[in-house]
Amino acid sequence: MVKAEPVPVVRPAPAPGLPAFARYAWGVLAYNVAVIVWGAYVRATGSGAGCGNHWPLCNGQVVPQLASVQRLIEFTHRASSGVDTFLSLGLAVWAFRAFARPHPARLGAALSTTFLVTEALLGALLVKLGLVEHNASPARAWADGAHLVNTLTLVACLALTAWWGGGRPRLRLAGRAAWLAGVSLGAVVLLGVSGVIAALGDTLFPAASLQSGFAQDLDATANVLLRLRLWHPMIAGATAAWLLFYTMTRPGRLAWAVAGLLAAQLAAGLLNLVLLAPVWMQMLHLFLADSLWIALVLLCATNLARTEPA
Repeated sequence: MVKAEPVPVVRPAPAPGLPAFARYAWGVLAYNVAVIVWGAYVRATGSGAGCGNHWPLCNGQVVPQLASVQRLIEFTHRASSGVDTFLSLGLAVWAFRAFARPHPARLGAALSTTFLVTEALLGALLVKLGLVEHNASPARAWADGAHLVNTLTLVACLALTAWWGGGRPRLRLAGRAAWLAGVSLGAVVLLGVSGVIAALGDTLFPAASLQSGFAQDLDATANVLLRLRLWHPMIAGATAAWLLFYTMTRPGRLAWAVAGLLAAQLAAGLLNLVLLAPVWMQMLHLFLADSLWIALVLLCATNLARTEPA
C-alpha cells in the first residue's frame, strides 16, 4: 500500500511593513515636534535668556552650572536641539544611501537638514540680539514670526520625507489641486504667525481677567503686540472655514483627520482664552497646531500625488 505524501501548506507571505527608513523618519519628526513644544515652554516661562547671550555655549560653558531654573530650561532645550542635529544628519545620510537619484526622499531629507540649520541660526539670532525674556519690541515679533515660518517648513519637509520614504509618489505642482493646497498651507502659516504674536502678548502682558484682556487689546496706547493679538481669533475663524471647504474637495481619512484636529485646535484656543493662557495650555495649543499642520501637509501631498510611484 503506497502512502500518500502530505500536501505542503502554502502560507501567504506576510504583508510588507513600513520600511525602516520611513519608521526612522517618522521618529525624527515626532522628536522635532517635542523639541518645538519644549521651545514654547522656554518662551512662556521667560527662560530664553537662561544661558545669557552666549550661543551655542550656555553661559560660556559646554555643560554649565545649572544655578537657576531658567538656565536648566534653556540648556535642556539647547541640548535636545543638539541631539536633533545628529538625528537629522543621520536621516540625510540614510536617504542618500538608500535611494537612487532622483528619489524625492533624498530632496526631503536634504531640505530637512537645511531648515534645521536655519532654525538653529534663527534661535541664535534671538539670543544674541536680546529678543528673548521681557523684550516686547516689534523686532521680536518679526523674528519670532520668521522662526515660526522656518519651523513649519522644517516640519513639512520631515513629514514629506517620511511619506516618500514609505513608497509614496512624487508631487505634481500644477492645476487646481496645486493652488487649493497652496492657499490652504498659506492660510495656516498666516494663522501660525498671528498665533506667535498672540502668545507673545499673553506672555509679556498677562491679564488679570478676561475683561481686562479685552481692554488691553482695544487700548490705542497699548503695545503693538496687544493690538495685533485681536486679529488672531478672526484669522482662525476664516482659516477654519477655508480648511473645512478644502477637506470636502477630496474627503478621506486624512481629510477627516484635518477636520478633527481643526475642531480640537479651535476648542483649545477658546479654552486658552478663557483660562488666560496658562503655560500648559499654550504648549497643548502648539502641539495641536503642529499636528494639524502635519495632517494638512500630508492631505495636500495626497491630493497632489502623481500616479507613478516614487
